[in-house]
Amino acid sequence: MGMTGQGFQEAAVSAIAEIERYYSDLPSRPVLPSVSPGYLQKLLPTKPPVDGEEWQAIEKDMERTIMPGITHWQSPKFMAFFAASSTYPAILGEMWSAALTAPAFNWICSPAVTELETVVLDWLAQILGLPEVFMSKGEGGGVIQGSASEAIVTVMVAARERFIRRQLEREGVTDMEEAEDRSCELRGKLVALGSDQAHSSTKKAANIAGTRYRGIVTQLSNGFALTGKQLRMKIEELQTKGLHPYYLTVTLGTTNTCAVDDFESIAEVAKDFPDIWIHCDAAYAGAALVLPEYQHLADQTSFVDSFDMNMHKWLLTNFDASCLFVRKRRDLIDALSIAPAYLRNQYTESGLVTDYRDWQIPLGRRFRSLKIWFVIRTWGVKGLQEHIRHHLKLGDLFAELVRSRSDIFHILTPPSFALTVLTVHAHRKQPQHSGAIEGVDPRPFEQQHIPIEPHASEQELQEANSITKEVYTLIDQRAEFFLTASVIGEVYAIRVVSANPLAEEKYIRKVFDVLVSTAGEVLAKRDGREAPNPVL
Repeated sequence: MGMTGQGFQEAAVSAIAEIERYYSDLPSRPVLPSVSPGYLQKLLPTKPPVDGEEWQAIEKDMERTIMPGITHWQSPKFMAFFAASSTYPAILGEMWSAALTAPAFNWICSPAVTELETVVLDWLAQILGLPEVFMSKGEGGGVIQGSASEAIVTVMVAARERFIRRQLEREGVTDMEEAEDRSCELRGKLVALGSDQAHSSTKKAANIAGTRYRGIVTQLSNGFALTGKQLRMKIEELQTKGLHPYYLTVTLGTTNTCAVDDFESIAEVAKDFPDIWIHCDAAYAGAALVLPEYQHLADQTSFVDSFDMNMHKWLLTNFDASCLFVRKRRDLIDALSIAPAYLRNQYTESGLVTDYRDWQIPLGRRFRSLKIWFVIRTWGVKGLQEHIRHHLKLGDLFAELVRSRSDIFHILTPPSFALTVLTVHAHRKQPQHSGAIEGVDPRPFEQQHIPIEPHASEQELQEANSITKEVYTLIDQRAEFFLTASVIGEVYAIRVVSANPLAEEKYIRKVFDVLVSTAGEVLAKRDGREAPNPVL
């Protein structure tokens, strides 16, 4: 085992103490590493050790060699991408998973691994308010994948095979060789769809599945949400070319702006094209469905074939824990089940157990449901709801601060799911006192889904893009906070989202101060004058 039992206890106590110290000191660490590519090769030997080393020597090298190259995703100063949660109960779950390590591809490999996964994903479906079709008591159910990208490629393969199977049935093809040839012909005409705001994993999955991909352009006037009208136009355009749309990603919380696609209008289109598999990617924002006030969105997903959210983003669970729910598990099994003799056993043959190897692309799988079990039991539903509400309040606060400096900043789309997307004006404007309170959009409720358009000329847009990029670049170089930028509808914008477990109000206020002072510095330089003190 590499250590005696007593030695393991001592090493584990020491490692846990170091991990606790790491989290306690995390706010004082620089959020970004300052190393250059190849730094680690200079710190480690070029050859492996011939003789084994004591744990104490190995442990010391964590701080010396590894920590300098770590980006601290759990830092309260990390406001880039989306959060990657880490909590002590989930860490304990990972420890037990490692201790009980088993590939667990069949029920018999460890019945508890399979059955706990079924139970906790049914719990999660209830917590999120998902339609009952996604629970295991019916034809559907949930399975833990490694990432939302993995979930997408998994269901896309299932979608491809379902479309082909249905088409062969319609054509009456039964001969095996003829069916194989016809299947290859059909695959060459299949097209996967997603909006231009859908995650890039949809296009990557289409490459893996060996089919075409087409993106559907969204508009600022719709908040960059995909609409049923846009979808229908694209489907009909492809069909006139002899192509077969077979898969669509709809999104609950896009990466760029956390836009939510127009599920209701898309559902109407779906009725006319039942062979198109519709997958809902709710990787980050799906966590907000723990709140009753967001569960109307869950109700609207009743038409989709699959739904995926990452507990490891916003719901207190360490990577990896991507929770995929399917309406009909048979669709996954038909596409992914291979049963050589060495995998057969009486329990599988009986049909009374679940073998999750048939719900995923790999064969083996980790005991990931343990950490989810620990997290849900530690926080309970109320605790999970309080966690999400805390970050939503921080997001509202940041949006309020940005609106208070409308002379410098413009919010590109209404803040959503704790994410604010902002740009810097090309020139200082007169402050506009909107009357916003606590980050609330001052417009009537029925108008709040409409983005606040800048009405900029092409020249103003390019100037604003240049200035916003310069502001972002300076903040990134100084590395006090970690933010990300993106280009959305030709607009260069800065994304700010604080949603990890250590997020606090003081860091929200501080990053805003940094944005104000940096924007003032850039604007002053462009105007050829000294930067003014920020007005806060």
